[in-house]
Amino acid sequence: MIEVVTVIGAAATTVFDLELDMDVHSASLAGSRETAATAGGQRRLGLGDEVTFRARHFGLWWRMTSRVTVYERPWRFVDEQTRGPFREMRHEHLFEELGDGRTRMTDRMSFRAPMAVVLTPYLRRLLIERAAHIKARAERRP
Repeated sequence: MIEVVTVIGAAATTVFDLELDMDVHSASLAGSRETAATAGGQRRLGLGDEVTFRARHFGLWWRMTSRVTVYERPWRFVDEQTRGPFREMRHEHLFEELGDGRTRMTDRMSFRAPMAVVLTPYLRRLLIERAAHIKARAERRP
């Protein structure tokens, strides 16, 4: 399992909503040219919604579809792969208010795939990159 913890100077509702915003997601991983598209075209995900990600990793184009299987705003949501490159993938997002307008955001990702020894540090780096983007966006909001 990969775990990344980030303390953000914003309310949990703000951070939670940014994490589910597809435009923010795409911007956070621009280096891999990642896009996120929902079947209904909505910008923000909710319970049961599916999103298909397309990105370039390791020199190849990848496609993965995930569904939001748990939605407890603003404290927690989970997305799980329904189609894609992993045998299985589960990403839990946790949000804990720390007081003074700060939130602890925890990403916990578990997956099963060939070459996990190579994928684990790569996925950890992507989660850290994404968390830094969310932090920057959340902290510059009024």
